[in-house]
Amino acid sequence: MAERDWDVVKALVVGGLIGAAIGILFAPKSGKETRQDLSMKADELLAKAKEEYEKASEKGRAAYEAASLRMKEFEGVAREKAEEIAGKASELAAQGAEKLSDGSGRLKKAFDAGMEAYREEKNKI
Repeated sequence: MAERDWDVVKALVVGGLIGAAIGILFAPKSGKETRQDLSMKADELLAKAKEEYEKASEKGRAAYEAASLRMKEFEGVAREKAEEIAGKASELAAQGAEKLSDGSGRLKKAFDAGMEAYREEKNKI
């Protein structure tokens, strides 16, 4: 977008120079009048260039502010999602630890029962 604005400014400058040159060539005047006309045209061209520059600058500031606002909104959403995911991960880790603990308790009981059965069979022999 900014490049397009600069293209407009360039076109104004080139158009102004061409118009000034054609004006000088086809409207012969005294040297004093020609210098005054050139000075006026240069001032007009400078004023137009400044105006276009201000417009482009304002558009750039507006685009920057809009992008900055969107980034802040995105940052908030991303932070919320990260906290939500961290909470879920913590919950799943706790559930996994509980199941592991539960499973190891059952495994120990099964092992103890197996050892008891082995001892009983050994004593029978």
